[in-house]
Amino acid sequence: MDNSSLIAVWLTCKLATLTTVLLLLVGTPIAWWLANTRSRLKGPVGAVVSLPLVLPPTVLGFYLLLSFGPHGFIGQTMDALHLQRLPFTFAGLVVASVLYSLPFVVQPIQNAFEAIGKRPLEVAASLRASPCDAFFSVALPLARPGFVTAAILGFAHTVGEFGVVLMMGGNIPGKTQVLSVKIFDYVEKGEYAQAHWLAGGMVFFSFVVLLLLYGGRRRAGWSR
Repeated sequence: MDNSSLIAVWLTCKLATLTTVLLLLVGTPIAWWLANTRSRLKGPVGAVVSLPLVLPPTVLGFYLLLSFGPHGFIGQTMDALHLQRLPFTFAGLVVASVLYSLPFVVQPIQNAFEAIGKRPLEVAASLRASPCDAFFSVALPLARPGFVTAAILGFAHTVGEFGVVLMMGGNIPGKTQVLSVKIFDYVEKGEYAQAHWLAGGMVFFSFVVLLLLYGGRRRAGWSR
C-alpha cells in the first residue's frame, strides 16, 4: 500500500469519526422529537430525514453542490459573510456525509426511545425529576443499545460513501480523496492490484461491522 492510499485511509477514518460525532449530536434531539411528538409535522419531518435512504447519492450531492456553490443561496450567503465555500473542501465532505448518513443514526435512536415507553419517564417525573434530568438519567441509559447501533451504522455508512462525496468533494489527493474515491481512481488508471488491496479491506471492514451488529442484537436478545 503506497503513501497516497494510507492518506486516503486516514482521511476516511477522520471523516467518518467526525461525521459520527456530529450525527449523534444532531440526530439525538431529532430522534427524541420524532419518538415523542404528536405533531402533524412528524410525517413530513420523518420523510425528509429518511430521504437519503431512497435518494441516489449523486442526486443529493448534485443539489448540495448547487446550493453551496457560488450561485446557490447558501454559497452566496457564505460569500457575503466572508466564509470559505464548502464545495471541494474537507468541511464540505463533512456536511454532505452528515446529511447523507442522517437516517442511519436517527432511526435506531428513535426506535430505542420508542421502545422505552412512557412509564420510566412518568416514574422519574413522580420522583420530581425535571424533564432534562429524566432524559439524561433515564432515557439515554435505557436507549444505549440504539446509540451503539447508530454509531456503528453512521461510521460504516460514511466509510462506504462514494457518489455524494465525489460530487461535493471531488477527487483531490490529500484533501478530499477518501477511500472509495481512491479505489475508483485506481480502477480508472488500470491499477487493479492496488484497488484489490483497498477493496478487500473494505469488504473485511463491512463484514466486521455486520458481525458486531448482529452479535450485539443476539446478546441483547439473550439478556432479555
